[in-house]
Amino acid sequence: MMPSQEEPTAAARGTSEAQPLGPAPTGATPLPGPGPSDSPEAAAEKVEVELAGSADAEPPEPPEGGWGWLVMLAAMWCNGSVFGIQNTCGLLFVSMLETFGSKDDDKMVFKTAWVSSLSMGMIFFCCPIVSVFTDIFGCRKTAVMGAAVGFIGLMSSSFVSSIEPLYLTYGIIFACGCSFAYQPSLVILGHYFKKRLGLVNGIVTAGSSVFTILLPLLLRVLIDSVGLFYTLRVLCIFMFVLFLAGFTYRPLASSAKDKESGSSRFSLFSRRKFSPPKKIFNFAIFKVTAYAVWAVGIPLALFGYFVPYVHLMKHVNERFQDEKNKEVVLMCIGITSGVGRLLFGRIADYVPGAKKVYLQVLSFFFIGLMSMMVPLCSIFGALIAVCLIMGLFDGCFISIMAPIAFELVGAQDVSQAIGFLLGIMSIPMTVGPPIAGLLRDKLGAYDVAFYLAGIPPLIGGVVLCFIPWIHSKKQREINKTTGGGKMEKMLENQNSLLSSSSGICKKESDSII
Repeated sequence: MMPSQEEPTAAARGTSEAQPLGPAPTGATPLPGPGPSDSPEAAAEKVEVELAGSADAEPPEPPEGGWGWLVMLAAMWCNGSVFGIQNTCGLLFVSMLETFGSKDDDKMVFKTAWVSSLSMGMIFFCCPIVSVFTDIFGCRKTAVMGAAVGFIGLMSSSFVSSIEPLYLTYGIIFACGCSFAYQPSLVILGHYFKKRLGLVNGIVTAGSSVFTILLPLLLRVLIDSVGLFYTLRVLCIFMFVLFLAGFTYRPLASSAKDKESGSSRFSLFSRRKFSPPKKIFNFAIFKVTAYAVWAVGIPLALFGYFVPYVHLMKHVNERFQDEKNKEVVLMCIGITSGVGRLLFGRIADYVPGAKKVYLQVLSFFFIGLMSMMVPLCSIFGALIAVCLIMGLFDGCFISIMAPIAFELVGAQDVSQAIGFLLGIMSIPMTVGPPIAGLLRDKLGAYDVAFYLAGIPPLIGGVVLCFIPWIHSKKQREINKTTGGGKMEKMLENQNSLLSSSSGICKKESDSII
């Protein structure tokens, strides 16, 4: 890896600031430690300067492997267990209807749909808050705490006697725990990998696809044999493993000096001053017009996005009663979603700039179209084909979220840009499935619900089409302003050079005279 241009500058700055009064040998960059002639106050001051310097130092070079491979597997388990359970919630939804349903309650589908919707919505709603916790407490503590909370929420869900308590235990407590466990698993990857980060991210995000393929088979066996409550207790094992996996998120030492300073460092560690971040929530990113449009278009498209995940199994049970292995429709979505993440993630590398948004427009067009085609499928094979296409473009939508954010706001603000977007996304993802359930209760079938679920992705896709044009227009304005500023600076430098030259000539002529 070639050193960046900032490193020599930083090193030179540190050398000049720490340079002693006497002559020093060339290249002696380390800060001198407290010598025997120093007073205690001076020695403590030198140690504080050294600690402050190490705090401001550049982050360590990612090891590109080693312990990082174990971190990758832990993050993959996190991604799979969290979103595997969420993506297969349709099986739990049917089981909840059978367990808590009543013939006298004509709004049972509507009430039950809120459980899964709250759960998925809270995972995204908590993302901006989790970002702050991760910055303050680190990835390990945040992830371990989140997995513990998720375990408590899922375990307590297995002891309820009606549907309403699940809003709290499963929809809020379990989901919040999943959110706090999930986001650090993505952040920690950048600490251990840089050159291989694309490959590692692909492997980790594929975890949800693998679990989405396998969990329906496990859930079907468990629900049929031991029932809903014991199934939830078995799923607690996934959260307990996630709790243990969080301990692998070991923070890297900030510099080699941290490793060599020994016990003397820790004896004075309490003297180090930590400055809180200037801005916890940076709302200034909404002043970027292209990002603001993106933050409106994506949530607008997601009002119908989660409807198939919640209601598809119930629709299949009603429409194809004689079919066996009905859970294969969820498995198909999981399989092609994994393929779509790898395929379109690679394609996005060849699409320049903000034009990557057009891939999301394409994905929303097909997701909306496939949602409308679900009630039109009269044979089970056609429904499987629809689910395969839906999963492929679902993977496309997910895989290019981060690259688009980088293009719109830059690397400095990308974390909060994604956090804000995920938080806004929680609203439509929470509201959509209960509305579909209410339509099912009123109309007696899911046809209208799936037709309406396909409209928001189409509208959102139309809104997103304006982003590349807005972004390119803004870039032209910035380049024009920057170019004009550079020209003015060049003219100023030229004028100052001419004036200084004329002054020198005048002095020389005076001396000759």
